[in-house]
Amino acid sequence: MGSIIGEIIIFEKKYSEKNLQLITGKKDISSHYQDIPEEMLLLSEVIEDPLKLPYMLEAFYTAPIKNEKAFHFALVRVQVDSDLRMHEDIQKYQQRKYVAKTLEKLLYGELMLSVGENSGTEGD
Repeated sequence: MGSIIGEIIIFEKKYSEKNLQLITGKKDISSHYQDIPEEMLLLSEVIEDPLKLPYMLEAFYTAPIKNEKAFHFALVRVQVDSDLRMHEDIQKYQQRKYVAKTLEKLLYGELMLSVGENSGTEGD
């Protein structure tokens, strides 16, 4: 395991340090990156390249998730971050949000952030 500016190498794969910070919810991951669970690394990989999602759905669905709550919040953090940064690169952040929402729906059956989202349109 090693580190290059902006990237962290874990098991001979490069990961974006910013993505790992977002997914883990920790600003300083320099001393913790060796403890990042496999499912979080998979998530980092797929939000970095959203076009990998169709090929990785089964891996996510069958992977044993060590900490369900932490992973669920990682998905929510990606959605919130994507909404906040949408103005920077709309295509990139729409794709990242789509990845997180699709995985959340696949793994948890519903979206934590969509509760009450359509309440204003019902009955119109």
